[in-house]
Amino acid sequence: MEIRTLHYQDFAGKRYRAVISSDRYLSIEPEGDGFAMEWKTIEPQLTKQLSDEMLSDWLDDPVAYGAYEGDELIGFTEGFLETWNNRFRITNICIFDQECRLSGIGTKLLEAVMQDAVKSNARMIVLETQSYNAGAISFYKKKGFEIIGFDRYAYSNDDPKEHNMRIEMGQMLPSI
Repeated sequence: MEIRTLHYQDFAGKRYRAVISSDRYLSIEPEGDGFAMEWKTIEPQLTKQLSDEMLSDWLDDPVAYGAYEGDELIGFTEGFLETWNNRFRITNICIFDQECRLSGIGTKLLEAVMQDAVKSNARMIVLETQSYNAGAISFYKKKGFEIIGFDRYAYSNDDPKEHNMRIEMGQMLPSI
């Protein structure tokens, strides 16, 4: 497996697909003057089909890396510096085939994009995931990220009951 730079002109707008399966979700419920977070089981297991495009045109001067097995792109990451608040936002880390997850590909992609974040002199690196994506939340926590915010209704008015709440995760970066 090799990590390569993805060039905007070659990948902008290309569609990708992935499947995410999870048997638990992070429940976030109002409690008193705050919120309570708790892992809960999903039965039957939740499966989400994802389809999106790489390097969307709203990204401001993005960087992107692909994980290749030979000539086959098996995953990618992309991100950019949010200049208004000096945070580097990872907008995607995706391993297309579930069978390839937990094999170190995500770690290699994260390391590549984090180098750009550090070089940009960003104060933090941030990303978004969803409350049903237990594997991603666990992965990011192992890599030093913490939950820095959430939105219970980011995608629809049914997000809490669909276990699809927006989770913002972040990590402070060392000053250069």
